[in-house]
Amino acid sequence: MHIKTLVTNALIAALYITVSLIGEPLMFSNIQFRIPEMFNHLVVFNKKYFFGIILGVLITNLFSPLGMLDLIFGVAQSVISLLIIILLARYIKNTIALMTAGTLVFTFNMFIIAYELNLAFKLPFLFTWLTTAVGEFTIMAIGIPIMYALNKRLKFNKLV
Repeated sequence: MHIKTLVTNALIAALYITVSLIGEPLMFSNIQFRIPEMFNHLVVFNKKYFFGIILGVLITNLFSPLGMLDLIFGVAQSVISLLIIILLARYIKNTIALMTAGTLVFTFNMFIIAYELNLAFKLPFLFTWLTTAVGEFTIMAIGIPIMYALNKRLKFNKLV
C-alpha cells in the first residue's frame, strides 16, 4: 500500500471515529443515527477507502457498551456491505445509482445489527431491524448529495 493511500485511510478512520464519538448517544442503541456512515459512499469513488472505513468502524465500536459483540457484528455488517458495493461497482457505472444501491445494501444489512441487539438486549428483532434500518437509510440517503458534491471539489478517486 502506498504511503498516500495509507495516510488517506488513516484520515478517513480518524474522521469516522471523531464524528461518531461526537454523536455517541445515537450510535449504539436500537435507534441509530451514526452520521459518519455516509463515509461508506467513499468506496463508490475508490475501493481503496475500504480499509479506512473499516478501521474507523472497528475503533469506534471499541467504545460500544456491547463490547466484543459490536466488534464482531458491527464490523461484519460494514465489511459485508462494502464488499457488496465494490462488487456492484463492476456492473453499475453511474455514481448516483451506485450510491443509491449502496444505501439500500447498508439499509437491508442492518438485520445483522438487529440480530446483535436481539442477542444482547432481547429487543424484538423485526422492530429493531426496522428502527436501525430507518436510521441507516436516513444517514446514507442524506450522504448521497453531500458526498457527490464533495467529490466534485475533492476528487475522491484521485486522493488515494
